[in-house]
Amino acid sequence: MKKLLNTLYVTSEDSYLALDGENIVVLDKEKELGRLPLHNLEGIVSFGYRGTSPALMGACAERNISLCYMTPGGKFLARVTGNVKGNVVLRQRQYKASMDEIESLEIAKNCIIGKVFNARWVLERATRDHSMQIDAERVKKASTMLKGSIPVIQESQSKEQLRGYEGEAASVYFGVFDELILQQKKDFSFGGRNKRPPYDNVNAMLSFIYTILTNNIAAALELVGLDPYVGVLHTERPGRASLALDLIEELRAVLADRFVLSLINKRIVNGKDFQKKENGAVLMKDDARRKILTEWQNKKKEKLTHPYLNEKVEWGMVPYIQAMLLARYLRGDLDAYPPFLWK
Repeated sequence: MKKLLNTLYVTSEDSYLALDGENIVVLDKEKELGRLPLHNLEGIVSFGYRGTSPALMGACAERNISLCYMTPGGKFLARVTGNVKGNVVLRQRQYKASMDEIESLEIAKNCIIGKVFNARWVLERATRDHSMQIDAERVKKASTMLKGSIPVIQESQSKEQLRGYEGEAASVYFGVFDELILQQKKDFSFGGRNKRPPYDNVNAMLSFIYTILTNNIAAALELVGLDPYVGVLHTERPGRASLALDLIEELRAVLADRFVLSLINKRIVNGKDFQKKENGAVLMKDDARRKILTEWQNKKKEKLTHPYLNEKVEWGMVPYIQAMLLARYLRGDLDAYPPFLWK
């Protein structure tokens, strides 16, 4: 099992990343902003445009450190990877499974069942813990609808049908998501999911964390020897980590959405942390991005009992565990891919 290390987030738009011995050095023009030993890192995410030295890229690739580039607003640009270290037999098995309509559908159904199951229990937790602050009857009704959709999803006969059921379930879940926002309702009202670009503060944070989590999952898939760009439900296209987008589905509500809600309800962020552009797009300010990333690192260190392994693990390990379980299924060690089911 991979030891949970740290991800370095470089939020300054003008920073240049270089290598000095065994250290990454963050530079602003000629001024050194900081340095960190590479052996302390599992990933580097840069939100600037100035770039990275070839020497640092090579060092990261050699040490299997994920290097990801994003715009200052949080839009994914690219990931840098080194030589493929995965088992060629495992990847051949993955490609075969992705092209088999029946097998790929079964894996995809488990991912979506995990998504709907976890979304339902996020709602159940809200009715249990905050019944006096929310419209509990409305939220409970949505939870019941999600519960009823799980056996329907299990009986899906095609990926098109599965996508339709997934979309209906997502609509039910996000239809009551605003009820889960307990504080700062004026600045954090939620009327539905929107993206590319997001038009409100909640969607800006959701999109940002989804992107960060997708990158974490892509790195985990590469670590266990799988190709993150060959999925089972999301279609392949150049530069799109389709398998990472498949696996994030079961973690959206339970990890990303609950994290965003905690930022709002604990007043870690506020309305002043965001700015609206002329076209209506909402962007996070630099200080807000730094606060959110610090909290995200802390969240990754929190522990839970993994529902399949029944072992205590950090939240940051969950993407690696799910990637490992998928690899074990493809190798024939498991009868099916076990999605992450949280209560």
